[in-house]
Amino acid sequence: QTGADRAALDVAIELGIPHGGWIPKGRKTERGPLPAKYQLQEMPTGEYPKRTEQNVKDSDGTLIISHGELSGGSDFTRGMAEKHGKPWIHIDANRMSIDTAIQLLRAWINGNEVNVLNVAGPRSSEDPRIYGTAKRLLTVLIKMMSLSYGQSQNPA
Repeated sequence: QTGADRAALDVAIELGIPHGGWIPKGRKTERGPLPAKYQLQEMPTGEYPKRTEQNVKDSDGTLIISHGELSGGSDFTRGMAEKHGKPWIHIDANRMSIDTAIQLLRAWINGNEVNVLNVAGPRSSEDPRIYGTAKRLLTVLIKMMSLSYGQSQNPA
């Protein structure tokens, strides 16, 4: 929870969107315990793979954001989505613009009826740019989807 995961949590808090999920025992992150403002439940174990699998299982779909090919925990997340038959999408920010990514994500979210989104990606120590990329992408995506949803609910 220091890269794409943290960015997703911060966007949810900033935009007033309910958030949740699981964190290893002791609220363990690579930078120390996760602050209490993040409303995550502790796993009975400190193992990251167990946390990852539970977050995949408890969501409607998983978004994995990276700069490049999936590796490490991000690739494990993809594997867990496949194991549990959950839809997943990988956005490689090196290969597409934010605008293209948003179009793909909107179609994927709507097509898979994703209401609870699991967001994953590398840690900041593995990719120092991932937090900013994920935060920009998710902020614009959510604002655009909120506008679209509001317009469809309030026809002129």
